[in-house]
Amino acid sequence: MKTNPRNALKARLNTIIFGADTPLGRAYDIALLGVVGLSVLMVMLDSVASLHAKYGSVLYSFEWGFTLFFTLEYAIRLWCGDKALRYAFSFFGIVDFLGVIPTYLGLLFHGSHYLVAIRFLRVLRVFRVMKLSSYEGELRAMSLALKASRRRILVFLFFVLTLVVVLGSLMYVVEGQANGFTSIPTSIYWAVVTLTTVGYGDISPGTPLGQTIAAILMIMGYSIIVVPTGIVSVEAARSGSAIESRTCPSCGTLGHDADARHCKFCGAPLRIQR
Repeated sequence: MKTNPRNALKARLNTIIFGADTPLGRAYDIALLGVVGLSVLMVMLDSVASLHAKYGSVLYSFEWGFTLFFTLEYAIRLWCGDKALRYAFSFFGIVDFLGVIPTYLGLLFHGSHYLVAIRFLRVLRVFRVMKLSSYEGELRAMSLALKASRRRILVFLFFVLTLVVVLGSLMYVVEGQANGFTSIPTSIYWAVVTLTTVGYGDISPGTPLGQTIAAILMIMGYSIIVVPTGIVSVEAARSGSAIESRTCPSCGTLGHDADARHCKFCGAPLRIQR
């Protein structure tokens, strides 16, 4: 039976564009990442006033060239995909669409073409190229650690929120508008900046009492920063140990469920957890 050339071409393009596990698909994804990075670089350079004045027309031409390329690539993805609508409304489908429309919007709204920097989201395809699924055990351990520590982190954040509200209000009373603490929200903003040790310096206390409170808050900031790190680290160690205990003794694969009895890859019996 003779193969339809149109269907053969469609299948070939589907393998290249969507087949990250094939040599051609992998090469295509790597090349696409390079083009995405180059297109975003052009937009960044165009935002520099001196470069825009000298090379604006050239950079604008490059921008339209990249836009037409990504428009064609998006249309081909819709055409050769097994399910066009499913791809269009998937995460990567939406990202690809957002990478195309800003330049066209620039024809209607001035300055909106700079939104093509959104196109850089397409570099998320690097996870497909790197085959991040091979790190399933590590990802699962981190996910379990964050899930197990979420309540303690929420309690910690509530404590920090209470602290900055109280100290911000206190500084408003102590310093007043004369020293830049014009309102309680402004004072709370100062407390957040000081507690996180960012220290913009746009607002600073001028009275001895206010400076004393600021010094105490700065010292507290150094100790508070390490609290969420410690919470997640402890849970990460526990989760890592739990997942490590579910390692297949035959193929060495990690990440099996706690109630699993056989390896989901090779079928070998797993060690029974005590």
